[in-house]
Amino acid sequence: MAQTLRLCVVALLALALISLSQAQGPSEEDLVENIMGDEMDVEDDLDLGIAGDEEAEEEAAKDAEPAAPVIPKVTYKAPEPMGEHFFAESFDRGTLDSWVLSKAKKEDIDEDIAKYDGQWSVEDMKDSKLPGDKGLVLKSRAKHHAISAQLLRPFIFDSKPLILQYEVNFQTGIDCGGAYIKLLTQTPDLDLDQFVDKTPYTIMFGPDKCGEDYKLHLIFRHKNPKTGEYEEKHAKKPDADLRTYYTDKKTHLYTLVLNPDNSFEVLVDQTVVNSGNLLTDMTPAVNPAAEIEDPEDSKPEDWDEMPKIQDPAAVKPEDWDEDAPAQIPDEAAVKPDGWLDDEPDYISDPEAVKPEDWDEDMDGEWEAPQVPNPACEAAPGCGAWQRPNVDNPSYKGKWKPAMIDNPNYQGVWKPRKVANPDFFEDLHPFRMSPFSAVGLELWSMSSDIFFDNFFITNERHTADRWATDGWGLKKAAEGAAEPGLATQMLTAAEERPWLWVVYVLTVALPLVLIVVFCCTGKKKSPEAAEYKKTDEPQPDVKEEEAAAVAAAAAEEEEAAAVAPKEQQESAPAADKKSDAEDSPAEKGEEEEEEEAQDENDASAETLEDDVLRRSPRNRRVRKE
Repeated sequence: MAQTLRLCVVALLALALISLSQAQGPSEEDLVENIMGDEMDVEDDLDLGIAGDEEAEEEAAKDAEPAAPVIPKVTYKAPEPMGEHFFAESFDRGTLDSWVLSKAKKEDIDEDIAKYDGQWSVEDMKDSKLPGDKGLVLKSRAKHHAISAQLLRPFIFDSKPLILQYEVNFQTGIDCGGAYIKLLTQTPDLDLDQFVDKTPYTIMFGPDKCGEDYKLHLIFRHKNPKTGEYEEKHAKKPDADLRTYYTDKKTHLYTLVLNPDNSFEVLVDQTVVNSGNLLTDMTPAVNPAAEIEDPEDSKPEDWDEMPKIQDPAAVKPEDWDEDAPAQIPDEAAVKPDGWLDDEPDYISDPEAVKPEDWDEDMDGEWEAPQVPNPACEAAPGCGAWQRPNVDNPSYKGKWKPAMIDNPNYQGVWKPRKVANPDFFEDLHPFRMSPFSAVGLELWSMSSDIFFDNFFITNERHTADRWATDGWGLKKAAEGAAEPGLATQMLTAAEERPWLWVVYVLTVALPLVLIVVFCCTGKKKSPEAAEYKKTDEPQPDVKEEEAAAVAAAAAEEEEAAAVAPKEQQESAPAADKKSDAEDSPAEKGEEEEEEEAQDENDASAETLEDDVLRRSPRNRRVRKE
């Protein structure tokens, strides 16, 4: 029992240590180093004091309260574009020198809201964990914003992929508005000063939200090779839940990858949330149908689409009564005893009094309000008794002919198919129109939307390096500043006190179960424990019984072998005796042999009983 209690205590201590370690979570330094590795500078913000001033340190240690956990500080370093790229912007210069603010007006709307007069700014995030890390901020609410910048050189869709990525942080949340980017099509008349919503673009990509509709756009404009007209193609909606990216007020990295084999991937924080193929997963489809319904075909007048019709040979039976009511009075019903025919169900309230301010000329004659008749409470009923209604067995309702299969049924009519005059087959929609600029053309009911680290390349590893140096550093700083799991749980419990019940049950229930299973087991008997003294396999009871029976048989054979020898040795002496003495002697030897046989049998039974007695399983059987 003492050993069992010790095991219980050890198990409880182990569980407590595990719970404590999980509550504390990984250290901030581990989080920073795991994400950034050797490329990050982590400075310890702990003041180590002046070397050699030991007395001052001891006095300070006595007076000081327990120190708060040290949060590692992540030093910001602007990302440097490396490798092949077409556009890279981190805004760390603090200016918008390479960007162009639109001076245009939107068409077909009121003059007072047509201008793109929304304000832009380059600044740190409001709750920045990386001092010096600047970004482009949309500052105005309920305004039209438009800003754009030229690429280093136009991007041409050939044999290499397109990788576009940038960061967004909804610092104050987002009610209704977008944060998507447009890749502006290279055209001879492209003027960034006149950038508007109708400016041709090749791809539109990024987050958008209004109400409870969370979107992550991927739209490209496809040129019809026959007509030369452009049509927008929209990617299927992501299966992932996007809500968190709009509500957690954290910086998220949005990435688009288009491959020459027409496959695409949409990633958030380097995790794929949507993927597919430009040929099969866009709406409307890139390629039109080879055949279409003939617009000049019309349904013939005698076309019969009715699968069932009324049987023309059906005749209403002569005894069919369409006027019979559905219910009739129950003639077998009898008025219950005690029914009060002369008592109404409701009477005037005898306690009611006409109000003093009642004016009969204005209000009419005063009548007391009606109340249930107390005389009817104990009676089966009051008033005139009427027989209850029951279903009429003769009721059949309106007669209708039975329905039969229509012998002239021709099926549902459809126009015939003809060749689509507008049909074409573009097997390489990846080869889109080249683009030469990027732009943000947005309207939002929320302000302070933070954009950062725009990057366009055709090399995946180059984009990953830029993401690590920019977003990865930001994520590490945000993670280092986040409170531990225990602090988050305490904060949540302060806002929602009922969480304390959940916490207590979560911790107490496993402890109670461990105590029950560890400390309430049955105590094993010493006899049963004999089989546990060694790790050697123990023989089954049946094997022990067989061995005991074999030993008894061997002893019987030895006794049988010894008996003839004894008879041979006693034979001479027996010959000398008289016949009268011979008979009693032989009789005595037979009795001795029977007694010996009985002793051998008793010995075998004693051995078998001893084996059974040593077996715990058979001991229980014998007791039963």
